[in-house]
Amino acid sequence: MEDVVDKFLVRVDDSSDPAANSNKIKRLTKKMAGLFTKGKTHHEIANAIKDINKQVQEVASRRVRYNVDNIVTMPAGMTPIDPRLRALYTEVTELVGIAGKRDQELMKLLSEGDDESKKKLKIVSVVGFGGLGKTTLVKTVYDKIKGEFGCRAFVSVGRNASAKKILMDILLALDMYESHFAILGETQLIDKLRERLENKRYLIVIDDIWDEKLWTIINWAFSKSNNFGSRLITTTRIFSVSKLCCSSTNDSVYQMEPLSDDDSKRLFCKRIFSQESGCPRELEEVSTRILKKCGGVPLAIITIASLLANDQHLKREDEWHVLLESIGRGLAEDHVVEEMRRILSFSYYDLPSHLRTCLLYLSMFPEDHEIMKDQLIWMWIAESFVQCEKSKTSLFEIGETYFNELVNRSLIQPVYNFRGFVYACRVHDSVLDLICSLSSEDNFVTILNGTDESISSRRNVRRLSLQNTIKEEHRTMPLISGSILQVRSIATFKSAIGLLPPLSSFAVLCVLDLTGCNVGDHNHLNLQELGTLFHLRYLGLADIE
Repeated sequence: MEDVVDKFLVRVDDSSDPAANSNKIKRLTKKMAGLFTKGKTHHEIANAIKDINKQVQEVASRRVRYNVDNIVTMPAGMTPIDPRLRALYTEVTELVGIAGKRDQELMKLLSEGDDESKKKLKIVSVVGFGGLGKTTLVKTVYDKIKGEFGCRAFVSVGRNASAKKILMDILLALDMYESHFAILGETQLIDKLRERLENKRYLIVIDDIWDEKLWTIINWAFSKSNNFGSRLITTTRIFSVSKLCCSSTNDSVYQMEPLSDDDSKRLFCKRIFSQESGCPRELEEVSTRILKKCGGVPLAIITIASLLANDQHLKREDEWHVLLESIGRGLAEDHVVEEMRRILSFSYYDLPSHLRTCLLYLSMFPEDHEIMKDQLIWMWIAESFVQCEKSKTSLFEIGETYFNELVNRSLIQPVYNFRGFVYACRVHDSVLDLICSLSSEDNFVTILNGTDESISSRRNVRRLSLQNTIKEEHRTMPLISGSILQVRSIATFKSAIGLLPPLSSFAVLCVLDLTGCNVGDHNHLNLQELGTLFHLRYLGLADIE
């Protein structure tokens, strides 16, 4: 329906200022009259109106069925980020690393052995399911010992990464990257990395490896003849991958354990009551039972605690019991992924509808991506997700309120600058898994990352995220298909820029983000065609080449 209105508005629009007539339906009604003398256009408009009427009747029927009119809308007042959260994330670091003495255990594994073995390359793999704090622990240790090494790098992998991208990321982190590296193959990049690390004492962290085959390729870059005391740390959710990483007798697997009952309670109370022992007596029993179902997983504890402390006020005792009964069996080892998703789902479905939409939009960004706050809010505004009913409040201010609420509910993790201001956010892998799944079910965002053959068979692709590509043949994806003609939002990331069809293919595009992409290397992309995108409201061109 929206596409039909937008297309006809372009056809009937005159030179008047669009800002003076912002209501699309009113503009369409006023300017359609002059077209009725043209037979073909008259016929097209008549058919479009019939389709719209049919859809409007279906929407009205659903509105009555779901009793939408009784939903209370959220007031438009500015919501700040809960000041307790920054201390809470510090607390998580301490519990996962320092307070639990796990960093000491990990550092002991990195240094143990006789003097001769300390000189050899040693690999330690940290393994455990999502949400336990593997990355937090390893980053704590990395920051503590990195000064002892001449070369150091910390790179994230993720589920759909390619060996070539990881090798290039390591070279970039080691300050050895040149533009021609992009055309090199895996073998050539391995040679470059081995050359860079030769006769060096290095510390490299490769975070979140999912694929055994991927590790087999990356591992060739690290010579076992290095006798300078180099250390390599990997993290993974998969035990077989950790065993493969540690194939030498000198290597070690460190299995991540959940928080103790005392540390779990400390973290839970810190989020809700701002102190470690502040749980009211009437809530002690139900809180203990909730924590038991969280299984000592920091992500689960923080998410549930943020739900119970929603809007910076405590939920009633009966709501605590309802939540307890809804969690199910809890985070036992044999069904941890299923139950973690259930716990995260509570926070998602507790959101008002406008915040659900904004959260799902984050599936446009790949794993471990630092999402700039201002960029995200402007993209929300361009998609009309942000609605402002008070004339004295700007759309950006309302969008900032949305952002802060998602932070307060622990569904996104704030990134602070040196002045203590939040300038960006990250999405935990487990939360991203959930919203990507929900987004796919609702056909909200279509993600192309090398795991799907193509999008030509999909219908009505509305938002398209072009992420990392694994197989080179994916670059031969059909550039134009019926499934992408209705795309309204595109986010393209550097390694997948070759998959973007010509810009003139998109008649109703309102968001286009090309940040950091090398557009100049792709002849089919002509930025002059931006002038044909009449509905474009957000354009990201920062750092393009």
